[in-house]
Amino acid sequence: MTKRSFRHRLRAFQQIHGGTPDSGFIADLEYLENRDLDLSVRMGAMLAFNALLITIGTHPVSASPGAPLSLDVVSHPAATIASLIGIVPFVLACGTVLRGLLLGEEFDVEGAADCTPDALRTRLLAAFVRSIDVQTGLLRRAVILTFVGGALTAAVWVWILASKLAG
Repeated sequence: MTKRSFRHRLRAFQQIHGGTPDSGFIADLEYLENRDLDLSVRMGAMLAFNALLITIGTHPVSASPGAPLSLDVVSHPAATIASLIGIVPFVLACGTVLRGLLLGEEFDVEGAADCTPDALRTRLLAAFVRSIDVQTGLLRRAVILTFVGGALTAAVWVWILASKLAG
């Protein structure tokens, strides 16, 4: 993958406004920037939440012997494996969120010298909208994965506690 310099996008942006940006364009751009910032904050919170859930999900394997949720891998191999499988969706959610956080507002600057400022504005705004759409989809997927991981983890914990109470 070729690394592109941001310099070309800056030059295209400068060509878009030609020194004095149109107030409508600035309003549209600010709206999209605020939505992008909102998504970044939500994704950062989701990343932190999933990191916490991964830590909590490992509790049965890492708890001190004798703790209510502690597992001994030798005597409870199935529950130990199930407990670790339960955190996989949290890890996948973290990866999904990281993909979203790394996504930028990439707009094509090829042929920018031949484009009108209106065409470049359209490219820039389209890139923002595409980025927001993709980030929203990735955040939605991360939330679903988090719910799945939470349900699996809760089910394994119920299983562990029920087997300890029965046993």
